[in-house]
Amino acid sequence: MNRLRYVCIGNSAGAVGAAEAIRKYGGQGEIVFISDEPHHTYSRPLISYLLLGRTTEERMRYRGASFYDDLGIELKAPVKAVAIDLPKKRVILEGGEEEPYDKLLVATGSLPFIPAAEGLNRVKKVFSFMSLDDAKALEKAICPESRVLIIGAGLIGLKCAESLLERVKGIDVVDLAPRILSSILDEEGALIVQRHLADKGVAFHLAQSASSFEEGRAILSGGRTLDFDILVMAVGVKPNVDLAKAAGLEVGRGIIVNSRMETSAPDVYAAGDCTQSVDASSGVSKIMALLPNAYMQGECAGANMAGEKASFTKAISMNAIGFFGLHILTAGTYAGDSYLESDGNRYKKLFYSGNRLNGFILIGSEDRAGVYTSLIRDQTPLDEVDFDLLCRQPSLAAFARQARAAKLGGAQ
Repeated sequence: MNRLRYVCIGNSAGAVGAAEAIRKYGGQGEIVFISDEPHHTYSRPLISYLLLGRTTEERMRYRGASFYDDLGIELKAPVKAVAIDLPKKRVILEGGEEEPYDKLLVATGSLPFIPAAEGLNRVKKVFSFMSLDDAKALEKAICPESRVLIIGAGLIGLKCAESLLERVKGIDVVDLAPRILSSILDEEGALIVQRHLADKGVAFHLAQSASSFEEGRAILSGGRTLDFDILVMAVGVKPNVDLAKAAGLEVGRGIIVNSRMETSAPDVYAAGDCTQSVDASSGVSKIMALLPNAYMQGECAGANMAGEKASFTKAISMNAIGFFGLHILTAGTYAGDSYLESDGNRYKKLFYSGNRLNGFILIGSEDRAGVYTSLIRDQTPLDEVDFDLLCRQPSLAAFARQARAAKLGGAQ
């Protein structure tokens, strides 16, 4: 019977996936989670809905209240892992405590990226927006007369804007890029979403940066000044790789893993936002900081930690998000020829080349988008489906009978 000692640095999707797989595949030994947050495992994308009043801390839990007891997990929190000793197979905790391991998972996630800016250290009310504690701190700071300045018009910054708009006096969003959501939308798609948010009252200042700060005032690169009471830095995130790098693991932008989620060190695995893995839609090794990928990577790692031979090769960039009722779904890469439908409010763009669907952008429609995602993940040859029909209407009817049966679990 497998009674190894499994240690996970992290308490989010990657760690959860690993623990569930370890138990599923017969790992009967101890499982220890080490987390620097004091909370039960929770879904980070829901922190904006907490401020909106659409959820509670209890409903934000990624797994039920009995999760740790059910799987026999010892949660050590809040405590920080400060070093990984690879030769002695142990994790050193703040305060000097040591956690020995037989198999280790590094699932340290990502950290907010805060660019240097003159005078930023003089701003008293400055926040990030990545964690439950960030959301709680921001909620305590705002009032109906607050003027909020958000630096960053990406996913994090705009979800923050949505969560605060009805609770403050005004929101300004500044971004160096010439369009919002520049990492996931093309120009036309971004304009649709920007108009939607501007109609709700969000003010945008694009193609410029906050070059310096005074208390309560930002000076933009174009010379304009913006007054504010609350500053939210949402420029971006970076993989939390310092622990792995100091230990001597191979690190690029993220921790380098293979298809089994193995790192460069024996018995050490990694999963989630801290890793760099191959994008199935492009073949490029990159950071894909997405909760579904984190869970599936963790699940693969856990299976291998328990002695199975599992691999995960279907990671793709993917986003599902909404702003004031406008839903956005994106996946894959935007390369090749394209199919476009747009009426100024709803937007569909599919990208394809080499007999494969590479990616898509859907705005204002979620209808059967999973069909497109499946085509990308599985690298399905387009000559095996009715692609013209799929462009207009994603449906299993566009697949050959045998393919439909496989996707329906053998049903005829």
